[in-house]
Amino acid sequence: MRRLIVIAALLGCYPTLLWSALWPAPVVFGAVAALSYAVEYAASHAARPLPELLGRVHLGVTLRFAARETMALLLVARMAGVDSPWFVALASGIFAIHVVRAGHTALALRLKGTLSRMPVTTRNLDVSALRIPKMPPPFLRDSRSVRFLYLDALPVVGAAVGAVPAAIGAGLAVLLGAAGALALIPYVRRATPLTDKARVLAVVGEQVEKYRPEVILYFSGATAAAYQARMWLPTLERIGRRAIVVLRERGMANHLDGTTLPMLCIPSAADLMSFRALSSAKLCLYVSNVGRNVHMLRIPTLRSAFLNHGDSDKEASFNPFSRVYDEVWVAGPAGRDRYRRARVGVRDENIHEVGRPQLEGISTEGPGLPYRTVLYAPTWEGWNDDLFHTSLITMGPRLVRALLDHRPRVRVIYKPHPLTGHRDRSAIRAHRKIVAMIEAAELAKSKARHPSRATGETPRIEHLIVTGPEPHLYDCFNQCDLLISDISSVVADFLASEKPYAVTNVAGLEERAFHERYPSTEAGVLIGEDLAGLAEFLDGEDTLARARIKLRSHLFGAEYPDALTRFDAAVERVFAGS
Repeated sequence: MRRLIVIAALLGCYPTLLWSALWPAPVVFGAVAALSYAVEYAASHAARPLPELLGRVHLGVTLRFAARETMALLLVARMAGVDSPWFVALASGIFAIHVVRAGHTALALRLKGTLSRMPVTTRNLDVSALRIPKMPPPFLRDSRSVRFLYLDALPVVGAAVGAVPAAIGAGLAVLLGAAGALALIPYVRRATPLTDKARVLAVVGEQVEKYRPEVILYFSGATAAAYQARMWLPTLERIGRRAIVVLRERGMANHLDGTTLPMLCIPSAADLMSFRALSSAKLCLYVSNVGRNVHMLRIPTLRSAFLNHGDSDKEASFNPFSRVYDEVWVAGPAGRDRYRRARVGVRDENIHEVGRPQLEGISTEGPGLPYRTVLYAPTWEGWNDDLFHTSLITMGPRLVRALLDHRPRVRVIYKPHPLTGHRDRSAIRAHRKIVAMIEAAELAKSKARHPSRATGETPRIEHLIVTGPEPHLYDCFNQCDLLISDISSVVADFLASEKPYAVTNVAGLEERAFHERYPSTEAGVLIGEDLAGLAEFLDGEDTLARARIKLRSHLFGAEYPDALTRFDAAVERVFAGS
């Protein structure tokens, strides 16, 4: 509805502008023109999909601004006549605005292209010798030059006052636009040396050699999957060897903030395999199975170990591709058992149990609030139907509705998987329904001014929707009393808290068969597609506390020595054998 209102308001301005220009009615024209700019700005910020939507029906941003300019010319022609020198000046000025914008776009594209052609980019390394220029302000480096279009507000609104103010406004807009374009030239000139591939690789290589990395964390993938690498960064900061992160996608480092580890992004496979500065490293750790792993696997001096990005009963945790690595590191005995049962070619002697160091901050205590908090953290749809474990599509909205309606009231924390909707758009639709439900519950709560004396309930419960990296999943663990999730590493990791959990039975398997197929669910309550088991989970007695403690040991190994010590020992074993 909001999108329709914004579209109607934006497009509705143009017939009025045309009428007021031809009438002519300069006061109406000025008011409507100002309104159209305000709606244009709102459309590009408050409703982000709108510009793309309008562009698909040939009502793109440039056309919309050009239409306003044309109507301003019509207004001045009607008031001053086409023979007026001020009309000629206005027409020339509007043309010049677009010429200046084209010049700026060329420079912005040149700068963007120069930086995107750098063979390697870095973070947390001293590459000052490259003299990489500081980036210009966002409006200057925007290659679409949309901000420059708004300069035409000076002649367009000025046309409502008269031909002279309109022409002067056009001249001022050209000067401002030219100043912006000229301001970009020094940035482009300073960036030009960065196209020298040999020099850039040499300077970066020298700094990497000074650092002498010993362990590499390798990652390639979509930005939405950055969490897969991010979860291992704090662990690598604490081991006894110097670690470095090697990425393949430009801009990925921006999604791995908050680490002191040096980072390299080397997009080209040829550049990566010939980058000699990494030769001091002996161990390369992989967190996901992607095609571009092969480029690093081809380096014979590196011992490869697959960490994965979660320890779960999903098929990804015993993928046949794992046999390409020299070693597979799992959290505990459960991980070893998965590969044994799956018989995918991973030799038992190549599997090493290293614990889950990330789980150290998970508390076994609840948040201590006067009401219980339920965390609903569904997984995503998976790459194919064999990996389809998400409850979001089939039961997510109904499950959340039941939680919101439950009495006594519970707090709901909803944290969907970062890749939700990546394969199936119906997951996005279900997600939006859940968000709308929770937002409606929050709105209804804000309207309630007094607690209900009849039930003793308080309206101060604040539900939470977590769609970004913060708060972290483990912070959500610490804020909740109960978890509802799908077959995923979320279930396994939550066992570190020893709190009650429930798992959705999306496949509709018989309970015994479900537990046999997915051992991490043995100490949890099953929830069927008809929500059978939910009431028991929320209101029944917790009889699985001992089972959770036992299962925790099976998933993560012995409590002593701690996981970080075991992980560090696995790293040292590789170096001792090299």
